[in-house]
Amino acid sequence: MMRTASLLLAGLFSLPVLAADALPLVEIYKSPYCGCCGAWAEHMEKAGFQVETHLVDDVDASRARLGMPQAYGSCHTAKVGGYLLEGHVPAVDVKRLLKEKPKAVGLAVPGMPPGSPGMEGPPPQAYDTMLVSKGGTATVYQHHGVPGKAEAVRPPLRFGSDGR
Repeated sequence: MMRTASLLLAGLFSLPVLAADALPLVEIYKSPYCGCCGAWAEHMEKAGFQVETHLVDDVDASRARLGMPQAYGSCHTAKVGGYLLEGHVPAVDVKRLLKEKPKAVGLAVPGMPPGSPGMEGPPPQAYDTMLVSKGGTATVYQHHGVPGKAEAVRPPLRFGSDGR
C-alpha cells in the first residue's frame, strides 16, 4: 500500500514536467482536396506536434483572415504558438521559431517546393524557409539544400527577441 502511494505521488509530481515539454497544437486550414497538406500534417505529428485540421473552401480567404500576406501563399496555412505557418515548413524550423520567439507573423515556405515536408518525391530542390515580419517583409530563416548535392554552406540566421 505504501509503495503504491509513493508511486502515485511520484507520477503526480512528474506531470508538470511532462506538460512543460509538450509542443503546442498546430491548427491547419486546408482544402479538402489537397493530399500534400495531409502529408505535411503527418510530418508535424511525427515530430511530436498535435495536429487539428480545419477544412476550408477558400484557402486564400483563410490565409488573409489569419493574417499571412498573400505573397507567401501556398496550399495551407497553420497556427501554432501565436505564429502562422504557410506551406510546407519543416518541423525543425517550427521548433526553432517557438524556442527563439522572434517578433514576427511566422514562417513561410512559398509555393510547394519538391523535397519539402509533405512534398517528398523526385526531384527535390533547395528551398528557403522565410521569417515573415509583421510589416509583411521576409528574410531567410533557414536554407534547406538537396541531400547529396554539394552547395555553398549558408549558416542559419539567428534572431533575437526583438526580431533582428
